[in-house]
Amino acid sequence: MERLQKILAQSGVASRRKCEEMILAGKVEVNGELVTTLGTKVDPATDIIKVSGRLIRGENKIYIMFNKPKGVITSASDPKGRKVVTDYLKGITERVYPVGRLDYDTEGLLLLTNDGDFANLLTHPKHHVPKTYHATVKGIPHGTALDKLKAGIKLEDGMTAPAEVEYKDIDEANKEAVISITIHEGRNRQVRRMFDAISHPVLRLKRISFGDIMLQNLKRGSYRHLTKDEINHLQQIAKAGLLKERTPRKES
Repeated sequence: MERLQKILAQSGVASRRKCEEMILAGKVEVNGELVTTLGTKVDPATDIIKVSGRLIRGENKIYIMFNKPKGVITSASDPKGRKVVTDYLKGITERVYPVGRLDYDTEGLLLLTNDGDFANLLTHPKHHVPKTYHATVKGIPHGTALDKLKAGIKLEDGMTAPAEVEYKDIDEANKEAVISITIHEGRNRQVRRMFDAISHPVLRLKRISFGDIMLQNLKRGSYRHLTKDEINHLQQIAKAGLLKERTPRKES
């Protein structure tokens, strides 16, 4: 059972807020009866839902992995006319939205879904779902600089959680290095700000994994559906992180 306004929004009728307005305005029927109470629970598999006399069918839940190119907006639309991730989802008729974000200049693994509970589970800060990036940075950071990232570093919005950091490649000629970094948070432009804080700005950034789901050989600009095992695995990781957060620490 799901809230009526949520089912309407997921079916592409309108935004959640607009769907609530439709319910309050008496435009929605469930099994032939007018419903004007927000929060009414319905079963999209069995209940007959109509908006202004038009039959609404519940969407199938879909879960997509997309290899986002650099220079693409993580959004369903852009007022400036720039490319958005949904421009690449040919054949997807459901209205999907990103699980978290990758900024305009960052490429790599992005998840999209129409399952709000799944998206919230993966993006809630208490769930500690790991995300790994390959960052090409200016200069070659000393080990002590990377140790600061491993321990947690102070940014303008507070200390970061400890990160997993290691060298992947060193280019002495161009004075660049590729660093693998795994974080468990989702702050805005966090990886870039972390490397700025140790004076090694990011030149290129690519997310290669979300949880244990790897980008692997998925071509840039292409997508695929997650398997049931991958979906279940991501949910288990998120729930395990929440359980760890809730478990009180033993006093020494």
